[in-house]
Formats: sequence, C-alpha cells, structure tokens
Amino acid sequence: MTHRVTLLPGEGIGPEVAAATRRVIDAAGVKIDWEELHARENGSSDASQGVNQAASTAIAGGAPSVNVALRKKLDLYANLRPVKNLPGVNARFENVDLVIVRENTEDLYSGLEHEVVPGVVESLKIITEKASTRIARFAFEYAKKNSRKKIHAIHKANIMKLGDGLFLKSVRAVAEHYPQIEYKELIVDNACMQMVLNPQQFDMLLLPNLYGDVMSDLAAGLVGGLGVVPSGNIGDECAMFEAVHGTAPDIAGKGLANPTALLMSGIMMLKHLGENSAARRIESALDKLYRDRQHLTRDVGGTATTNEFTEALIAALSVTAAA
Repeated sequence: MTHRVTLLPGEGIGPEVAAATRRVIDAAGVKIDWEELHARENGSSDASQGVNQAASTAIAGGAPSVNVALRKKLDLYANLRPVKNLPGVNARFENVDLVIVRENTEDLYSGLEHEVVPGVVESLKIITEKASTRIARFAFEYAKKNSRKKIHAIHKANIMKLGDGLFLKSVRAVAEHYPQIEYKELIVDNACMQMVLNPQQFDMLLLPNLYGDVMSDLAAGLVGGLGVVPSGNIGDECAMFEAVHGTAPDIAGKGLANPTALLMSGIMMLKHLGENSAARRIESALDKLYRDRQHLTRDVGGTATTNEFTEALIAALSVTAAA
C-alpha cells in the first residue's frame, strides 16, 4: 500500500531534519508518495497524513501560529506526546514512560481576545462539553489499546469552577465507561510539582489545551529536552506529526541538527498508518544508535553531523532488517 504524506520542512533546521527523516523512512521500505509544501505559503493541505517540522511563531505580535492554524483547519483535536527516556541521554530522571494527551482546539488557544479599553485586554477561555468529551474518549481509547493502566485529568476547577469544572464533568462521564482504567484528578499546580518530584507515578495525563502545552514541555525536560521527544496531532480524518523543539536558526545549514525528535514523530506516523513493522525496526535502530553512542550529534554528547547520524541509523536499520 502506498501512503500519501505531505512534508512541511519548515524553517531553520527544519529542511535538514525533514530530509533525514524522509531518508530513514524510505530506507525502511515504506511506500510513500511524498508531497512537499511550505507552510507559510500553504495554509492547508488535502493530504491524508503529514510530517511537519514546525515553523517559528512570533512572540507578542506578528503572524498567527501556522501550527495552530493547521490544527484548527484540519480539526486535529488530540495532541499526543509520549515521553520516555532514550538510552544514554543525560536526563533528570530514569524510567520515565508516560503519555500526555492534550485537547488541541479550544481553551485560551481559541484566539478570542481584544482590547477592551487602552491598557486592558480580554482573552476568552473556551471550554465545551463536546471537545472535552471527545478528547477524554480519545485518551481512554488510547489507554485501552496501548495497555495503559491509569489516567490523571489535570485541571484548575478549584478556581475556574465553570470552565475547568465542565472539563472534569465531561471526563468523569467518559471514565465511567472504562472501569479497567484507574482514573484520578490533580490540580495543575500540584501536578507540576508532582511531575518534578516523581514522574514515574504517572502513566497518562489528560489536559485542556493550555495546561497540556505547559506540562508536555515540562515532561520533555525530565528526559533530556524537546530534541528527544515526538509529537502527534490526531483527528478523525487526518493527522500531523511534528518536532516541537523549534527552528534553531543559529545552527541552520551547519549540519549540526539532531533529527531524533522528528524521526520519533515519523515513527508515530508509521504506527498511525498501520506500518508497525517498519516503525518497530526504526525504533530498534534508533535505540541501538543511542546505546552505541558512536554516531550521536553534539547536543546529546557526540560529534557526528546530521548526515553521519542519518547514515549510521540507516546502516543500523539494515542490520535489524537482516536479523
């Protein structure tokens, strides 16, 4: 089966890590019809799946986020962020293996804000029963299919009793249909403290949009940073997989970029497409590369260039294919 995938290389190091990821996926033997677009020139795409190296987003001004626009346009309502230690990567904690599920379409990210009077800005936080129920069902179904045992819903319903209260009410209603999965709740500030004290206590976290954005980056910091974690944006009709580490313009074009995050996101994409054998082979090859530590890039303690890392990974992939 041939899959149609739209590739958005993005800016900065995006083209380098995107090219590396494409080479590895092709080397795994997956039949893909690649369509390459540029996100800033193309606000949407009719492709069924996508690997995306995110474009940069201006702070306090400038154009709106391309990623947020794509999520809304394609109704990619579930942000999926697995967080797990890679062998040999210096990290604050070991044995971390958790999954963050973030609602992706509303909350403060609805972009509904305006200046009431000079010096006063109002930003609207939107929480709906429909979106909260949909993301809860996604999380519990993911837990069921992937043998996850526990879900924590994260909230601030002690203060935002209506908005976050509706989120909790919706999640509780879904949780009742999954008695085999342990369900718990934590206030977001306590959840952040618990995360940095003992992340191993968590299996899955289910969060509204803003809290999910903050806590997913926090969790990445526990295992080595955004350069070693993947991300997927899932909808009912299509999906987008991306690295979330930014564009790193200071090293763009120098052959220093580490493609690991986008590669891991590509593995997520292959699993989503049902290409599980190829996904496992790339995963095993990447694991071997990190265990051997001979062809790692500088950000994770090695000296290899982007191309050397990619060539070594493809060679390891050939070994796993022959085994």
